[in-house]
Amino acid sequence: MAKSSRLLRFWLKKRRVRLSPMQTIALVFAGIILLGTLLLTLPSASRDGQTTSVLDALFTATSATCVTGLVRFDTWSHWSGFGQTVILLLIEIGGLGFMSAASIVVFLFRRRVSLRQRMVMAQALSLNEMEGAVRLQKWVLIGSVSIQLLGALVLFLRFLPDYGLEQSAVWGIFHAVSAFCNAGFDIFGSIQPGTSVICLNDDPVVLCTLMVLIVAGGLGFLVWEELVRVRSFRKFSVYTKLVLLTTGVLILFGAALVLVLEWNNPDTLGAMPVWQKTLNAFFQSVTLRTAGFASVDQGGLTDASKAISMVLMLIGGSSGSTAGGLKTVSFIVILLFIWARARGRHTVHVFHRSVPAEKVLDAMTIAGILVMLAGLGAVIISATSPVGFVDALFETVSALGTVGLTTGITTALSIPAQILVIIFMYFGRVGVLTISLGFLMGDRAADRFQYAYTNLLIG
Repeated sequence: MAKSSRLLRFWLKKRRVRLSPMQTIALVFAGIILLGTLLLTLPSASRDGQTTSVLDALFTATSATCVTGLVRFDTWSHWSGFGQTVILLLIEIGGLGFMSAASIVVFLFRRRVSLRQRMVMAQALSLNEMEGAVRLQKWVLIGSVSIQLLGALVLFLRFLPDYGLEQSAVWGIFHAVSAFCNAGFDIFGSIQPGTSVICLNDDPVVLCTLMVLIVAGGLGFLVWEELVRVRSFRKFSVYTKLVLLTTGVLILFGAALVLVLEWNNPDTLGAMPVWQKTLNAFFQSVTLRTAGFASVDQGGLTDASKAISMVLMLIGGSSGSTAGGLKTVSFIVILLFIWARARGRHTVHVFHRSVPAEKVLDAMTIAGILVMLAGLGAVIISATSPVGFVDALFETVSALGTVGLTTGITTALSIPAQILVIIFMYFGRVGVLTISLGFLMGDRAADRFQYAYTNLLIG
C-alpha cells in the first residue's frame, strides 16, 4: 500500500502541467471573470436585492474584466454599491493586468521576483524580452495610480458644487478608473439612466478630463516610461514615435470625419452650437479607441459614421496599454507594408529602420482574424436576434476591440448572441495572438521540414 502511494505521488508529480506565461494569463483572466460572476449573482450586488441571472452576471463580469463596457442594463440603476465596487475592482484588475495587482504584494513584502514571474510580467506588458519587466511594472503601478487619482480629483472638484461631497467622490473615483482603464462603465444613471455621458455632453471639464484619461491609458506603459525617462522626440525609440504620431493623427482624423458626417445630423451633433459640436466630435474620436463612453447617441449615427467608427474601434489603442483592438503600431505597419508592396518593395522601412517580415505577418494575422471574427459574429447575431447586420457588426467590432460602444442593441441580444459577445470580449482582451500562441503552438515539429515551393498567380 505504501509503495502504491509513493508511485501515485511520483506519477502525479511527473504529470504536473506546466503552463506557459501566455496560458497563465488567459486562464487567470478566466478565473477572475468567474469570481466576479459569482459575486455579482449575490442578492447584495443588485439594487433591488434580487439575484441576478448567471448569464447577465457573466456578461457584466466579462465586460468589466475585459474593460469593454457593453452592459445589459444601466450600471447605476441595477447594481448596488457592493455590485458597483465589484465592477470597479474588475475594471482595475482587468485594465492594469492581474500581474500588476499580484506584483503589489511582491513589492510590499520585498520578495524576490522569480524568473517565471518575470516571464509572465513581460507577456502581460506586451514586452519582447524579460529585461526591464520588473522596473516597468513599478512604473505601471506608480504612474497608473497617480494619473487616476489626479483625474478623480479634477472630476470630484467639478461635481462638488452640484452633487455634494459623497456622490462627487464616488463619481470622481469610479469614472477616473473607468476612463483610464478604457472600460466605458458609468454610474451617471441617477441623472438619466442608460445614456452614458450624453447628459454631460455640454460640460467641457468632464469631457476633456475623460479624454485625457482615456488617451493616457491607451498610450501604453512602455510609452509612458520612455516619455518620462527620455523627454526628447528625436531620442525616442521608433515604437514610441509611431505610437505618438499614429495616436495624434487618428484622433484628428476621426474628429474631422465625425464633424463632416454628423454636422447636420439632428440625432447627434446637429442641434449643438459649434463649440459643442467640435468638443463632442473629438470626444467621439477618442472614445472610439476602446474607451466606450458615449456623448452622442451611437444609434443615431449615419451609416458612413458607423463605418468609420468600426475602423477606429478595430484599430484600438497601443500595445501594453489598457486598450484593446488591433493596436496602433500594428495598423501603421500594415499600411506601411501595403505602401511598400504597391511600389514593388519587399521590406518595410520607417524612421530609417527596417521592420522584420515576421512582425508584418503578425500584424496582418491579427487583423485578418479580427475582421473575419467580426463579420462571422455579425452574421450570427443578425440571424439569431432582431437586429440589422450593420448594428450587429458594430456590436461585434465593439466587443472584439473591447470598446463598449453600442447602437442600442445589447439588451435585445438573444442568448446565443450574448454568449458570442462574451467570448468576443474575452478574446479581444486576452489577445488573439496570445491565445493562439499559448494554446495552439505547443508542437513545433511541423517547422522542422517544408514542402517544395509552388508558383501562384496573385492579383
